[in-house]
Amino acid sequence: MIAVRARGLAAGYGGAPAIRAVNFAAGPGQGVAVLGPNGGGKTTLFRALMGELEPITGEIEIPAAAGRSRAGYLAQLDRTRLDLPVTATDVALMGALGRGRWWLPPRRDDREAARVALARVGLEQRESSLFGELSGGERQRTLLARALVQDASLLLLDEPYAGVDPASAETLDGLFAELRAEGRTLLVATHDVESARAFDAVLCLNGEQVAFGAPDRVLTREVIEKTYGSELMVLESGDGPVRAVAVQHHEH
Repeated sequence: MIAVRARGLAAGYGGAPAIRAVNFAAGPGQGVAVLGPNGGGKTTLFRALMGELEPITGEIEIPAAAGRSRAGYLAQLDRTRLDLPVTATDVALMGALGRGRWWLPPRRDDREAARVALARVGLEQRESSLFGELSGGERQRTLLARALVQDASLLLLDEPYAGVDPASAETLDGLFAELRAEGRTLLVATHDVESARAFDAVLCLNGEQVAFGAPDRVLTREVIEKTYGSELMVLESGDGPVRAVAVQHHEH
């Protein structure tokens, strides 16, 4: 079974493609690490999978799952507004906007879904707290609750561990494992080459697809160097697997 597949995908913003020659597939319950430098196309790929960008060439296949929306998105934490007067519950409820009439008050079942999602990410005591007053880890978990309210079979997680504390990172790890056990497919954009080894597959992007496949086959010195180029800061190799550290230049 296929949960998501791209064939010959190219996408961009009106000029030259930001990504091209992307070919990969993942099944239900699988986790795919998406590696690449800043500007390498990770967010562009996610926007194409969400349907926000029309493919320039190629195609995307995301089969509908019974009772679930097709794709949910967890944005980068440093791209979220902190000055809006919205609570954690308000943010979680935003996940229901795609399946209702946005100009009407939230329905009772939507509010219940938001409550359950916030409890699942450990924020049942913070439902009424303003989003901007939450810690970095709490804000990230609130955004994950929003994605859970979408009830998507495919979750696109853009740098989910950036700016979170160790306790929140551990909570996220547990939640992601639970979601995969439920049959949801996770695509996780990350700079952490080492953590990518724990995934079922790795997709490397740098404008175009560099490699896709099992971690032990993809995470070689040659592939990592081609993926990160000048952003690669350290390479260590010995008797064990290749280790790499990528320079992270966060855009604001």
